[in-house]
Amino acid sequence: MEQGFPEPVPAWAAELIDLGDLELNVRTGPPGPAERAVYVHGLAGSATNWTDLMALLAADVAGHAVDLPGAGYSPAPADGDYSIDAHARAVVRLIEHLGAPVHLFGNSLGGAVSVRLAAARPDLVRSLTLVSPALPDLLPRVGPARVAMSVTPVLAEWAVKRLTAVPAERRIQATLEMCYADLARVHPVRLREAVEELRRRDGLPYAAGALISSARGIVREYFKNDLWREAAKIAVPTLVVHGGRDRLVDARMAMRAGRTFPNVRIVTLPKAGHVAQMEFPEVVAREARRLIAESRAAVR
Repeated sequence: MEQGFPEPVPAWAAELIDLGDLELNVRTGPPGPAERAVYVHGLAGSATNWTDLMALLAADVAGHAVDLPGAGYSPAPADGDYSIDAHARAVVRLIEHLGAPVHLFGNSLGGAVSVRLAAARPDLVRSLTLVSPALPDLLPRVGPARVAMSVTPVLAEWAVKRLTAVPAERRIQATLEMCYADLARVHPVRLREAVEELRRRDGLPYAAGALISSARGIVREYFKNDLWREAAKIAVPTLVVHGGRDRLVDARMAMRAGRTFPNVRIVTLPKAGHVAQMEFPEVVAREARRLIAESRAAVR
């Protein structure tokens, strides 16, 4: 045990699921509950972003956290499509493979993917939990502007090539500073795991392209209003969690979410950043548990 920290939950067992022309790496929690949950990570993330929340909800739902195509341990898609549409289609196929409906969770990019999926295929979703979803927000701020600039043609490829020369420890530190409100909440074991994972990803020939293309997919959506229109069609019980100190998704977007989703509860965590499910998993689990109970009551 690291000094001052409890022993962390180990990453859940992974399986590469063959869906025909698509392979997805999925980490599955302990069996037990009849109802399933599917967890979708954000940009530059992976299924392990949900490890702690899955553990806390293991008595409520059987959890399955997916590595989106080209992320984590999922191979690159054959068609090279990393758009929000393509990611949503991939998660649809996973849910159909696992069995529907599911309680769907999405963070950041995964939140945008989950909104598109829930609007297009309501039959697959029993409840929807979004943590700092990357829904269109054109307010002039440093975070979104940096993302937009970083995916411009030529500049993005040049920047990635330069970044790979920077030690993995420094790159992970910069990422965590952007995503966490308080770096003191990062478990030392989680920090080491993130560094090791980044080094592994550096050796994959498709990793940089997958990251850039997925970021471009988000930016394209930011210049359209489709995701907000789709959000207005989602009837299932919905929970939207925002971090009050989020540097990437403005917490003020919670107000728009409250006006848009038809059946929504908004929770803002003043001390959280962009990944509340990692920074404050106990709080997110408590709110998600309440939503799951509400969805069961709605079914009855």
